[in-house]
Amino acid sequence: MSQPAEATQGAGVGAVGARGVCLVVDDSRLVRRIARGILEAQGFAVEEAEDGAQALEACRRRMPRAILLDWNMPVMNGIDFLRALKAEFGEAAATVVFCTTENEMGFILEAMEAGATEYIMKPFDAEIIASKFGQAGLL
Repeated sequence: MSQPAEATQGAGVGAVGARGVCLVVDDSRLVRRIARGILEAQGFAVEEAEDGAQALEACRRRMPRAILLDWNMPVMNGIDFLRALKAEFGEAAATVVFCTTENEMGFILEAMEAGATEYIMKPFDAEIIASKFGQAGLL
């Protein structure tokens, strides 16, 4: 298992996008495809995962610069993934932006306390992604 210091950042050598790699984690293929188009237009290389377990494995292989993360997914949900990511990688972990239909303040606070940098409500568009990624220091 990789240690935090061994994880390579997606913005470093080998990154395809000018802004580094963004991992899009959502169980919906359509949401991943839409997010991919928006993020690639912003200069990111995009990798995809269908659930939190796949996302954690992807981060162990190569830490992306950013993660666009859904909450409700099978196998491992978004909040459990975020907690596992922060426990394993700490400060070396990617910047996480939650993107979900969960709009109650309790969910938002839980995500931010677990280490998310920003929170986007679905449905989203290019303007919203650009705004939130800008606020997170990714653009």
